[in-house]
Amino acid sequence: MQPASKLLNIADHSRDNAGMTYIYSVVSRRAGGVSVGINLNPNNACNWRCIYCQVPELARGTAPVIDLVKLEAELRTFLHEILHGDFMRAQVPPEARRINDIALSGNGEPTSAREFEQVIELIGRVKCDYDLPEELKLVLITNGSLIDRPGVQAGLRRMAELNGEVWFKLDSVTREGRLRINSTRISLKRMRENLQLAAFQCSTWLQTCIFETDGRPPSQVESGAYLKFTEELLREGVPLKGVLLYGLARPSMQPEATRLTKINQEWMEAFCAKIRALGLTVKLNP
Repeated sequence: MQPASKLLNIADHSRDNAGMTYIYSVVSRRAGGVSVGINLNPNNACNWRCIYCQVPELARGTAPVIDLVKLEAELRTFLHEILHGDFMRAQVPPEARRINDIALSGNGEPTSAREFEQVIELIGRVKCDYDLPEELKLVLITNGSLIDRPGVQAGLRRMAELNGEVWFKLDSVTREGRLRINSTRISLKRMRENLQLAAFQCSTWLQTCIFETDGRPPSQVESGAYLKFTEELLREGVPLKGVLLYGLARPSMQPEATRLTKINQEWMEAFCAKIRALGLTVKLNP
C-alpha cells in the first residue's frame, strides 16, 4: 500500500501507488469516488500512442501474459483493505470516501490482453465474496480498436451482467485527427463497427478528451465531423448511454506535452450544448 501520509487526488493516477503489479487506486473525477484500477499493461505497452497520455516510457505493443492467480490475490487483498482496513481514512479525502467502480484501464489498451475474458470472469467471482455496494460498476476504459476480438466480445457480455460500462475513446472522427491525437490509422468504418459491437453488448459511453494544441481548440471541421458522426450513430439506433467529455487534468508524458494546454470552459460548455441538442446525455469534466 502507498504511504498513509499521501492522500490520493484527481491529478495522481500512478499505477504503482499500491505497490502491486496489477492493482492500483485513484480518486476519479469522472467516477466521483475511489476507483479500483486494474492495469493489464504493466509493461507500459499500447497499440495507440495518444499525445496526452500520462504513461512514461510508453511503448508500442500489447499486454504481456497475465498472471491470473496473482491478479486475483492482489484484487482480494486490496478490496479487503478498502472494506476492513484504514485505507479510506488514511489515503482518501473525506468527500471521496466511497468505492465507485472497478476499472480496467492502466498503462495500455486492456483489451490487448489475451486473457481479457478470463479477467472479467475473475472479477465477477471476487465480487461475489465481498460486501460491495450493489451499484458498484465494472468499467472498461478502451480505445475500442480490439472490440471485434471474440474473447473481448465474450468479456463484454459478461460485463453487462456485472453492472458493466464501456468507456469508448473517440477523440477525433477525422483520419487526420486520429493520426495526430492517437497515432493510429484505424479507419472510421472499423471504429463505427466496433462501437456498434460494444454498445449492443454492454452499456457504452463515448469518452472524448478535448484540449488546445499550440494554443488552438479543435477546428470547426473537427467538431462538426464529431457531431455529424454521433448524430448518424443515433439515427442508426446505436444505443449510446452518452458522452464523457473531459479536459486535461494530468501532464502528458509524451513528446507533444509542451504543445498541449487546457481548453477554456466556455468552449467546452458550448460543445456540450451541441451534443446535448442531439439528444445525448453529456457528463462534463473540464
